[in-house]
Amino acid sequence: MLDIKILRSDPDVVRTMLTARGGDAQTVDLIIDLDNRWRESVTERDHLRGERRSRSKLIGRAKDPEARQAMIAEVEVIKTAMQAAEKAERALAAERDAMVSALPNLLDARTPTGKGEHDNVVIETVGAPAAFDFEPKPHWDLGVGLGQMDFERGVKLAGSRFYVLRDDLARLQRGLIAWLLNFHQDGGYRELYLPFVCREEVLFGAGQLPKFRENIYKDGDEDIWLVPTAEIPLTGFHSGEVLEADSLPLSYTAYTPCFRREKMSHGRDVRGIKRGHQFDKVELYKLTHPNESDAALEEMRVHVSRLCEALGLHYRVLQLCSADIGFGSQITYDFEAWAPGCQEWLEISSVSNCGDFQSRRMGLRYRDPETRKPAWVHTLNGSGLGLPRTMICLMENHQQADGSIVVPEFLRPFVGKDIIRPI
Repeated sequence: MLDIKILRSDPDVVRTMLTARGGDAQTVDLIIDLDNRWRESVTERDHLRGERRSRSKLIGRAKDPEARQAMIAEVEVIKTAMQAAEKAERALAAERDAMVSALPNLLDARTPTGKGEHDNVVIETVGAPAAFDFEPKPHWDLGVGLGQMDFERGVKLAGSRFYVLRDDLARLQRGLIAWLLNFHQDGGYRELYLPFVCREEVLFGAGQLPKFRENIYKDGDEDIWLVPTAEIPLTGFHSGEVLEADSLPLSYTAYTPCFRREKMSHGRDVRGIKRGHQFDKVELYKLTHPNESDAALEEMRVHVSRLCEALGLHYRVLQLCSADIGFGSQITYDFEAWAPGCQEWLEISSVSNCGDFQSRRMGLRYRDPETRKPAWVHTLNGSGLGLPRTMICLMENHQQADGSIVVPEFLRPFVGKDIIRPI
């Protein structure tokens, strides 16, 4: 959440951000108007409170019963006016704060200005496409040909955009999750096993609500929501706490299934397992001192680069532009890997610095060692990695002419074989 002080002291910064993101800069004027009316209401309430206090003192000194009763009546009128001012104050604050909470994060100066994903900037391309002496198949043909990727039964069980993995492909995915978690632990991240559901206030703290309410699955009777990403419970893990400065930075990793209701169009873009309502992901998360978050972002970017290289992927790194960057992010790097069967770049990771945007929403601070006063922590997040698309890239890059898939050596202990063949 943005600091209301920024809107009061430098509203043009927020207007510029909204314009760059493709939003409505007039929202700032509406918020400022509400804030001015709120402050006027506070002033009126304080004035009435002072009047009530001074009149009440006079009542105690009054000797004439009639004058005393008149004063009591005046105090009651003031009391009623004060209650009305307090009610207006609360209503204005609630409306203003709701609008502020719907504002996205300010942008880092390094974030390029753009109008859409075509304006994202490729800053690095690593490796070369795998060479084939045959036409590589897309993963949906490979999986069905192996008899280990079942779309029909996925739809029968849960509806469109669900699928079933069997046997070796199921073991490959399970092994990949374990391997990724081990990789992150070796890189200094502490593993957490988290609930796959959360409460509304946790989603708000992470910046998912109110903006993405329609994309999240919710229990109809209770305040229970299925997590759309492990970033949500990782963000809420220390909510409401004041951390000691010497405990920072904190680095966490967690695996969760992710659930999203987003509407999807028909066609090639959604074929196979690339986009589904349920998918697996391993997440990375950091809490840092404000002065150290830029360095932490670079550390995360290098860590994910090492991960992509360890997987043997041909990948590229993009810096997202202002119109494509996430709601809570100041600066974001996307990692895309090449899928030779689909013939497209697939996003497998996104690494972002959110500054103090999330910590303000969830009340997470650290104690400044010099002033001993609480200050806002900076948060960073990244995918490490998204499983369906990483699986796609492994399957398509390691396929053979007969439709079998060579299991990468580091995953063979999990799969139990060197080559995945039709069952």
